[in-house]
Amino acid sequence: MGPDTDGKLSWRTFLLLGRVSNLPTVWSNALAGLVLAGGGMMLGDLVWLLLLMSLFYVGGMYLNDAFDHRIDAVERPERPIPSGQIDVAYVFSLGFGMLAIGVVGLSWLALMQPTGGGWRAGLAGLALAAAIVYYDWRHKNDPLGPAWMGVCRMLVYLAAGLVIVATPPAWLYGAAFVLFCYLIGLTYIAKQENLGRVANLWPLLFLAVPVVAVILLAATNVQAAILAGCFLVWLIFALHFLWRRRPSDIPRAVVSLIAGMSLLDAVFIAHLGVGHLAWAAAGCFVLTLALQRFVPGT
Repeated sequence: MGPDTDGKLSWRTFLLLGRVSNLPTVWSNALAGLVLAGGGMMLGDLVWLLLLMSLFYVGGMYLNDAFDHRIDAVERPERPIPSGQIDVAYVFSLGFGMLAIGVVGLSWLALMQPTGGGWRAGLAGLALAAAIVYYDWRHKNDPLGPAWMGVCRMLVYLAAGLVIVATPPAWLYGAAFVLFCYLIGLTYIAKQENLGRVANLWPLLFLAVPVVAVILLAATNVQAAILAGCFLVWLIFALHFLWRRRPSDIPRAVVSLIAGMSLLDAVFIAHLGVGHLAWAAAGCFVLTLALQRFVPGT
């Protein structure tokens, strides 16, 4: 069977499968990982790193739709695979291919850095790919699915850091844990998207961890304080959708929280005094919101 049922394949199909509107959040994650690791990188190598992390994300989104295509046929028949726009086997091959390129590419890029982690970066990339595949395969039936999504984003931090240093400092792991908690809350909400309501609110307590973290980091410097304030205001805005109980409110909360991830990254970066990259991460937040207007974020 060909790429789709009638031989025609549009770029929008690829964009929808990859949820590419959320890609800037992956870029800000990678920037945060680099800064938290305490290393530097040439602009050309940075572009390669962002491209490789993009492959992990898009490949994971492709596999998510491929594994979920039978469920989507019932719950979301408009998605590219159940609507017949593209063949599931083709999507599987593209998804696994992108993950494989990402793993090899990270190893190569780390070996090119003077103080890079070498094989450690490749191992982190392999762990990231494995976590992505497991999440995509099992997330509908695994009650720990939100935690696995958090692990995926944590590994973006770690893999980016290991590209430039062999032994990342402790604060990278601390920031990764904060991001992990944020993703648990976000992903739990996303799992309720098709229900039109959040059945239990207790997992949202995990969001208290990033709230406390940014409040503490706000005392570091003016830029960190400004960005921490932006993050807290945006978090309140995103969560208020959960109490309005309109059909579109859960998806709006989800895409808003996804974009807010870049503001959290920006606070971490500003805390370490790298102002220009902190505002670049904040720019990823704005870019994510803009792209979500054209390509749905869920």
